[in-house]
Amino acid sequence: MRRVARYAVLVAAGVLAVAGCSSPPAQEMDAAKASVQGAVTAGAERYAPEDLKKLNSQLAAANDEIKTQDGKFFKSYDKAKEMFAKVKADADALKPTLATKKDEAKKNAEAAQSAAKAAIEEANALLAKAPAGKDSRAELEAMKADVKGLADGLAEVDKLMASEDFAPATDKAKAIGEKAAAVSAQVKQAMEKVAAAKPKTKKK
Repeated sequence: MRRVARYAVLVAAGVLAVAGCSSPPAQEMDAAKASVQGAVTAGAERYAPEDLKKLNSQLAAANDEIKTQDGKFFKSYDKAKEMFAKVKADADALKPTLATKKDEAKKNAEAAQSAAKAAIEEANALLAKAPAGKDSRAELEAMKADVKGLADGLAEVDKLMASEDFAPATDKAKAIGEKAAAVSAQVKQAMEKVAAAKPKTKKK
């Protein structure tokens, strides 16, 4: 009977030892976090926001895996270790690409900025030629004010470009260009209506 009891105690002690021998992968976690932070420092937040979002999601999933294992009697952090290792590898792979992504973002912003300026110039040129009759004078003045506001908005695009915030600069420039193009379309439509309303001269 004493042998059985002693054996049971030894088995219980062995089970507890196995259950408690696995500990959270603190080293792998810290390494993964450091690599992600390194990517942020290198400009991932500005020039690769989607990639950074993916890395943070992977990091959160690895942390969730640790919490899941923490709640178990028999813990195994092998999966969490692998997840943290992948986060670190992906973050390290992202960093060398950020210079290229920055150049691409800058080119896209410059193209959107140029397109916005061209759209504003076209709108102003059309407004200068538009016939200002009694019925259309107030409408034309309102459109001129709108285009002036859009031109003033380019100053904000310039500031964003100067601070290398290329993604918001691109979005703002595109929005300005689209609004200016809408004004041009409206003016063209008004000019076509005026032209159509003019009596046609008969050929002799």
